[in-house]
Amino acid sequence: MPEIHVFTSAAFNYIPKVRMLFQSLRKHHPEWRLHLALADEMRPNVDLSQEPFDRIWAASDLGIPDWRGWAYCHSIVELATAIKPFMLAHLLKLPECQKAIYLDPDTVAFSRLDDIVKLLDNANIVLTPHQTQPEQTLAAVMDNEICSLKHGIYNLGFIAVAATEVGRQFADWWSRRVYHFCRADIPNGLFTDQRWIDLVPAFFEGVTIMRSSRHNVATWNLTTRQLGLSASGDYTVDGEPLGFYHFTGFDSGAHRIMAAKNAGNNSAVHQLVNWYAQQTEELANEPLAKEPWAYGFYTDGTPISKEQRLVYRERIDLQRAFPDPFNAATYLVWWNTQGKMEFPDLFEEATRDMAMGKLSSVLTPGFRGSNQGIDWRKLGGIIRQSISQPKTGFVIGKRGWEVLQNEGVTGLKRRLLG
Repeated sequence: MPEIHVFTSAAFNYIPKVRMLFQSLRKHHPEWRLHLALADEMRPNVDLSQEPFDRIWAASDLGIPDWRGWAYCHSIVELATAIKPFMLAHLLKLPECQKAIYLDPDTVAFSRLDDIVKLLDNANIVLTPHQTQPEQTLAAVMDNEICSLKHGIYNLGFIAVAATEVGRQFADWWSRRVYHFCRADIPNGLFTDQRWIDLVPAFFEGVTIMRSSRHNVATWNLTTRQLGLSASGDYTVDGEPLGFYHFTGFDSGAHRIMAAKNAGNNSAVHQLVNWYAQQTEELANEPLAKEPWAYGFYTDGTPISKEQRLVYRERIDLQRAFPDPFNAATYLVWWNTQGKMEFPDLFEEATRDMAMGKLSSVLTPGFRGSNQGIDWRKLGGIIRQSISQPKTGFVIGKRGWEVLQNEGVTGLKRRLLG
């Protein structure tokens, strides 16, 4: 029998919130199959058998090429988002899967989502924009519309994909893009997995934009949606049952601040925010919420720093030399010896941020894995152009000299390898 498969992605410390999401889905859709894509490693001593998941998939089991080196290049948030398209592609290949839905772990369903499922009868992909109505004030334009222009038009706390040929093509395309470019780098046009989805309506057929105000309600659209309470005490949006609410940015306090700013004196919004705060405060005391991230440490227990991940991501020679950078006896030894000589500014607190900014300012494909090496066809074309057109050769030579001066030999090699 065809099935609806739903998944979320999180590390161990977020499983209590995942439980809230999946319990809400179990309440309204007991017929759905629920999956957790675990951006972490399974723990033999942790029992998850009572959690509301039908299956847990460790990220290392998703068939991602050169897994260890690739995982090392990501922060916990980046990794949890980077594995999403791989999990989606995996589910869409299951013979019993008819439709797949992703929901962020910090969302909660408040009513049935049949309208989303129905859209996939005739669509390949369903997206929800951050905003579905134009803002009316300059403050809201800056807070919400311009924020969407920087982070992505469509919120990737939700996506629904049919198990069609186009749906599978999309999942594979998204996986290939995220493999190299899942990073929060707004100056270079990237925001983890999300900015890529702006291209989806142009690249793929059968893309439906769900504009229903009852879904993916969050602080960024509270200025244009009226959240209220029915006579029976159920939440509504513009008179319809609230589908799912996205409690994004809750742990940092940003959600409460923006809710207060965008919802004004709306008592239903503040009641909902206070409810989630109470629930998550209790969940934060669970042992699961305190489980350390498996990919946050070297094998000897030394914490991995942002600068160590960045240098490894940008240096193809290091990726080749240390395919398992988590091994403290390999990459960490290089970092504390040769790395200290090559990147002295990264070892000083006063210069670290500026040095990291400079290192990440140039957009590169990041982790290359087994697909490493110079694109000889591309390089040969550049050389032929330089010979046949001396002016072009002069410009290319000048640019190469600038890269050599600013980024050194390693920077020049990185450009050629890219």
